Amino acid sequence: MHKPPVFTPDEIATFRAEIAARRAPGAFEPGRWSVSPVNRDPDVVGRMPAAIRFRDSTLRSLETMPGVVATEKAKEGYLRQLVRAGVAEIVGAGANRSLADLEAEVAAVKEENPECRILCPLVFSTSDIDKAGAAGFDGVQVWVQGFGETAQLYKQIYNAAWAGEDWRARMPVQSRSEVLATATRLVSYARAKDLRVATPMLMVSYLTDDLLRDTVAALAGAGATELTLFDGPGAVGPEAYAHLVARTRELAPDTEVGLHAHNTFGLAVACAVAAARAGAAVIELSVNGYCGGPGNADLSVAAAAFEALYGVSTGIKMDELTTLARAGEELTGYHVAWNHPVTGHAAFNWGGMDIITQETAVDPLLHNCLEPTLVGNERSVPFTPFSGPYTLADKLTTLGVDLTHEQLDSVLAAARQEMERTGSMLSDEALAGLARQLVATQNGLGSESSA
Repeated sequence: MHKPPVFTPDEIATFRAEIAARRAPGAFEPGRWSVSPVNRDPDVVGRMPAAIRFRDSTLRSLETMPGVVATEKAKEGYLRQLVRAGVAEIVGAGANRSLADLEAEVAAVKEENPECRILCPLVFSTSDIDKAGAAGFDGVQVWVQGFGETAQLYKQIYNAAWAGEDWRARMPVQSRSEVLATATRLVSYARAKDLRVATPMLMVSYLTDDLLRDTVAALAGAGATELTLFDGPGAVGPEAYAHLVARTRELAPDTEVGLHAHNTFGLAVACAVAAARAGAAVIELSVNGYCGGPGNADLSVAAAAFEALYGVSTGIKMDELTTLARAGEELTGYHVAWNHPVTGHAAFNWGGMDIITQETAVDPLLHNCLEPTLVGNERSVPFTPFSGPYTLADKLTTLGVDLTHEQLDSVLAAARQEMERTGSMLSDEALAGLARQLVATQNGLGSESSA
């Protein structure tokens, strides 16, 4: 189908030269992304690390998602997919399972990538640590409650209380110093077994500087390999996270700092970026941000932000991100929004106006600063009431319909009239059918021959 040219080759060359002059290597990588060079200026954004380590907690997060029941087989399949996508570390589903289940979890990870670490979370006793070590985990997560007496709220006491049992005899109320003493005992025990130990410091939005100093001193002193700033409420903003990371590094310069941000204000990825700038080595996140409540930082969004905006290597295979997101939807039943960053099914759809659809012939990275195929997604172009003849011509060409200039004008008018009448968009099939019927009618064949 012939489309009258709008610009001459010389004009297009001028446009491309002007666009190229606004770009800089790194911030612009042909076929991958085109972002502002200011993102790569350390005088503006500070010093970013060359690489950051992602730790995926999707499996553990499934346990807290409302209404999600996944089979062990489905979870294992997804676990393998995560490892194949390049995730450097995995948080398992939890220590409160059989040794056989734990061994199978480790085996699945190591069969896909022996270098991928797997940590056992929700470790609350030396027997949990023994089981994790026997199963072959690389390390454990010793969760450290952010309170003293109030931490009693989070103990597994409710079944005992319901049955009228004296739970205090088995799990007495602890002061803050006793909470830390329990944690350091478990850290020391795990380190003696040559396990890595990450210590999620829960409810960091309630930390005072004194509490942070005492907690870091206790955990680092016991040999923790990572101090994880864990913000369940999502009440710590990017600037505050950067401060907490920097302060923790001052207090324990030889211990890695990680974070687990929640997305209450839509800032989880921003918190991850701020924390990395301040010296965090590990970002804990999940596919599609899955977790209870507002969720975690989204793995795909974080990977794209670190790689494209800041030039920080994540080790993630970017072209698998959308497939990973879709598989997560199938596993959980929870779907991301149509315009969800990076992996939304219409994240690269800017509507159907000619001024948008035709710019890609000049440069495909003008409005889409990420190339969709980079993240395994695709660019889609709809036909809408605001579409013009150029968009319609492109759409019908992809549908195998060839029209003359005058026929296309007629189809455009008829399509707009039909959308006005029905108050809804035309599907590709309906649009193609409308075009074929109009051609058949003009050729005197009637509607029956156009079927």
